[in-house]
This record gives sequence, structure tokens and C-alpha cells, in this order.
Amino acid sequence: MALSGTRTFVGFGFGAIQSGLFLYEAFQSGAFGCLVVAEVVPQVVDAVRANGGMFGVNIAHSDHVERADIGPVMLENPQVESDRDRLIDAIASADEISTAVPSVAYYHSDGAGSLHRVLAAGLRRKVQARGPRCVIYTAENNNHAAETLEALVIGEIPNEEQAAVKSVVRFLNTVVGKMSGVPSDAAEIAERGLLPITPDGGRAFLVEAFNRILITRIDFPQPFTRGIQVFQEKDDLLPFEEAKLYGHNATHALLAYIALALGKPLIADLQSVPGVIDFARAAFLEESGAALVKKYMASDPLFTPKGYAAYVDDLITRMINPHLRDTAERVGRDPARKLGWDDRLIGTMRLAWTHEIDMRRYAFGAAAALVALPPTTQRVQEQLAGLWGDSAPPGAERDAMLKHVAAARVELTSWLNNGTPHLERWWGTSGI
Repeated sequence: MALSGTRTFVGFGFGAIQSGLFLYEAFQSGAFGCLVVAEVVPQVVDAVRANGGMFGVNIAHSDHVERADIGPVMLENPQVESDRDRLIDAIASADEISTAVPSVAYYHSDGAGSLHRVLAAGLRRKVQARGPRCVIYTAENNNHAAETLEALVIGEIPNEEQAAVKSVVRFLNTVVGKMSGVPSDAAEIAERGLLPITPDGGRAFLVEAFNRILITRIDFPQPFTRGIQVFQEKDDLLPFEEAKLYGHNATHALLAYIALALGKPLIADLQSVPGVIDFARAAFLEESGAALVKKYMASDPLFTPKGYAAYVDDLITRMINPHLRDTAERVGRDPARKLGWDDRLIGTMRLAWTHEIDMRRYAFGAAAALVALPPTTQRVQEQLAGLWGDSAPPGAERDAMLKHVAAARVELTSWLNNGTPHLERWWGTSGI
């Protein structure tokens, strides 16, 4: 399959989500004739250019791994002036743009090559050249990524030009519930028959086949037709963002920290540990699910007992997909952040507590996350208080979180010391 459309797509960041979601779907749509990506690692830019702009991606289905060659794509380094000017030209011609960088902190940096400055320059040129309207998908796993990026970009544009720029662009939040990884062990890549990014590269992009991505509804005065049509527009993304953070992400983290505590390298390895998958499913459905269904009942079919149960079963199956080979290390990285007051584990506990729902399984996950931190002589309460800082005000809610995680830490130790019996049945009778 070759590029044959008339549209231009521009991406920022050349990682697994950019390559295996946005570029893959743009390529598959047949709507785009030009794919351009901003990437700041010179070796990556050089490798793709040396391969004629082609790169490989691996898509994990439930029963096999699909290998696909994508391209040609033009990689441009925004830190290099000539590359940056071509990138600005591409933005001026672009119909769809995506940002898939590590976090919203990467939107702003010093120098002319900063993401927000390049976008601002490209959008100004778009207005001057009367280029097409465009949408910008922000995929940084932040509920306010679009608003953050828009404020930075518009702030770089002269006041007298801002209205014209705003008329041709829409910044969209996304809910990207797509799991991915970047295997870098050459022996593993060869053994599994994965397609490397480039023939002489030491890494591979591996993503799951899931592509039901939710985006902010586009509100241009006249209709706007997306080239990537598989995405689903929603009037209000917040309920779905919370379902991802407090459901998908929280349960994924719970599994990862249990795996790390057991010395299991892969999430899929937990299928051999009695009761762990049952335990995670119960947490997902009875704690996260019960709270979210209470909070958002009738807003969407997802937030019903039947809808959320289907969501749970689909995600649990995907998390333990043996072809994805998701690692506990990847999912559990940065435990200090993931134990934050508003993040996936404590945040889910707080949501459940607010709705008077038992949240002790996620407390067990939080206790396992504490084990993943560097060793300390501090008590659980002191560790958590240090991580939360001023974000957790004194009061009944904070006390409840501290109490439950401290109790769960004792139960985690007991479960491990007792030879890891069937977790869900043991937990139900252990008096946590």
C-alpha cells in the first residue's frame, strides 16, 4: 500500500503511539499523501531517512502479531533550522496534527525548536498561505493537554493574528486506551520475529490492535471531515478520561506492582499466580466500576453495570495478551508519581471513598507500589505523606487513605510469606 491521498499529516514525537496509532491509522486511511514527523533524536531521524522514509511497526492481535511497513514518512529535527522550516511548511499544509511526546512538560522548551513555537509558526504560516483548517490531537495522557498546548501556542502569536489562527485550528483532548511498548533487546526482537523500526535498528514498535480512540468533538462552524475516521468524537471527555485513569490505568498498575513484588517480568505471567487476575477484575469492577457508574450513571452506556462489565472484561483480556508481552517494569515505572494523591492508585481509592465504596483492593496495589520504591525505614504513613506533600489536606479522607494502605501493606507481606495462595479467595477471608 502506498500513500495516495491529498491530505498532510504532521506528528510530534516518534514513539510507539505516534507510529503505531496516528501514523499507522493515517497510512491505512488512504486519505494522506504526506506524512511528516518532528523528532529530536538525530540518530532516529538519520536511520529512517537512510531507510527511504520507511519504518516498521508490529500490531499485537489476540492470536498473532501483524507486521507492517509504513511510509514514506519525512522525519524532521526541529532543532535544525532547515528541518524546522520544512516542518513549519508542513504544518501550514496540514489537515491533522498529533502530539505524542512523554508529557505536557515537553510542549515548552528553550529555543526556536520548542514544540509550541514550531506549532505557532506553522499556524501563522497557514493563515498567511490560506492553508486548510486543521485539528491537533494531544495524546499526553493529561486531562487538560489540549488546553495547555493551546494556551502556549496562542501565547506565541501576536495579538492581532490570534483570532485568525484560532479560526483555523482546534486543539483536541484524547483518551488513548492503547497499550504499547518498544522492545530493545535484539535477541528478543529476532526470536519473536518482530519487525524492527529500521533494518539496522536495535528497537521495535509493538502496539496492540485496539484503535477505539476518543477525542473532543470538533466545533468548527462548517463541517470538518477527518482523514482518520476511526476516532470517536465525544461532547464531554472527562468521564472517559476518568474511566481510563481510575479504571484502565489503576488496574494495570495494580497488576504491575503485584508482578514486581513476585519477580514476574511480564503482566501475562500473572495468569500462573492463583487468583491475581480474579482479584484485579474484582477491583476494576467492584471498586473503580461501582464508583464511576454511580458518578456518571446515564451519561453514556459505558457507565452502566452492563457497559462497565464489558469494558472490564475487554481490558483485562487485553492486558494479559501474550502477544503484547507488556512488561511489569514498563507499566510500573515511576511508582512515586503513580502513588500521587490525584493519580491512578490513590486517586481511585479516593473516588471510591467519596462514593462510600470499598477500595481495599486498590489499597493492596498501592502497598505493592510502595515496595517498588527505594528501601526506607519510614513507616507507610510517612512515605505516603512525603509523596503527597501539600496536595493531601489533613482530614478524614487523608486519614482513610493512610489507614487502608498501611493495613494493606501488612496483608501484602502476609500473602507473600504464606506462599501466595489464591489471592481473591484469600483476600476475602483475610480480614483486610
